Formats: sequence, C-alpha cells, structure tokens
Amino acid sequence: MKKLFVLLVITTFCTATFAQTDKKMDKMNKMKSEKNMKAKDEVMMKDGKMMVMKNGQTMEMDKDMKMSNGTMIMKDGTVKMKNGKTRMMKDGDMMDMQGKMTMMKMKDDDKK
Repeated sequence: MKKLFVLLVITTFCTATFAQTDKKMDKMNKMKSEKNMKAKDEVMMKDGKMMVMKNGQTMEMDKDMKMSNGTMIMKDGTVKMKNGKTRMMKDGDMMDMQGKMTMMKMKDDDKK
C-alpha cells in the first residue's frame, strides 16, 4: 500500500511538471511565430520590376529611395552605394531599409 501511494505521488508530480513545461514551450513557440510573421520593410527585384514591401503590403516602386546607410535605389533597379559604386539588382535581390543586400528565399515550387 505504501509503495502504491509513493508511486501515485511521483506520477502526480511528474504530470504537473510536464504540464508546466508544455505551457512554457507553447508560449516560446508563439513568440517565435509572431516574430517571424512580422514583415520587414524592404525593396526587391521581382520578375524584372522593383517592388517595395512596407507593413506587409507589396507594391511596385514608384520613386527612387534612399536607405538609412546612404545607399540609393533607383526605380530601374540601379543601386548606388554611399561610396559611389553602382550595381544592378537582379531577380531575387532584396535590400532592407538599412541598406543590407540579401537574396530572396526560394519556395519549393520556384526551384523546379
């Protein structure tokens, strides 16, 4: 009888511990997903057109823009760095509002 009681206490304690861990994990996962869902403002070349994404809305670029680091981006995709170097954006190139250039992540459909 004593062993049964000890087993019951241990089982109850373990169940309570796992339940608390799951709540913490759920909260952490929710915070991560909210962070990932938050859209960044950026400029990108897509299908030969310059596009601007602001607050999750994507629209065609209608004027030249200056990034916070001094880089200028023209409507035709020309990028003029603060140091005077110029380059042309290619499909999939992206630049955030701080002037950091990256490549667009490709979906599985695009890889085929």
